Amino acid sequence: MTHLRRLGPLLVLAALVAWLLLLRPTGLGGPATYIVVSGKSMEPTLWDGDLVVLKKQDSYTTGDVVTYEVPGDGPGAGTLVIHRITGGDSNGYITQGDNRDKVDDWRPTADDVRGELSFTVPRAGRALGSIREPATAASLAGGLTVFLVLLGKPRRREDEPSEAETHREMQDA
Repeated sequence: MTHLRRLGPLLVLAALVAWLLLLRPTGLGGPATYIVVSGKSMEPTLWDGDLVVLKKQDSYTTGDVVTYEVPGDGPGAGTLVIHRITGGDSNGYITQGDNRDKVDDWRPTADDVRGELSFTVPRAGRALGSIREPATAASLAGGLTVFLVLLGKPRRREDEPSEAETHREMQDA
């Protein structure tokens, strides 16, 4: 049992180091971009509500699933699109959703691409979305507070007198 107690903190440290090196978001200087799939254009590969982790590459090839921002100031500008590269030319990549019959109107270049699909966590985006609801966030915060208070409460050893016994001993003295 004591080995497990020693191993626990080491496992947590190893997981933290792995996250820092491999999964830290680009906003924190890391290599990973996280997005939540919205829509049906990539079914059956990706489903609405899936959490996708992307990694930036130097170049991309036909078959890669990538995310890029819709350029310009027209409809959809600034929206992130996650589609598969189906080809390319000197003007950029040709992309298309797996569940679509036509290619995208835009031609992203390697510089426009946020990253290539590294892995997916099915439906995790939905769970993350529900955490943002005020009632859910408050419930989680309350539960965490109770957990931390109970965790921090000192335990009495069996051979130690309770507070009540200590108080009686002091009165008797």
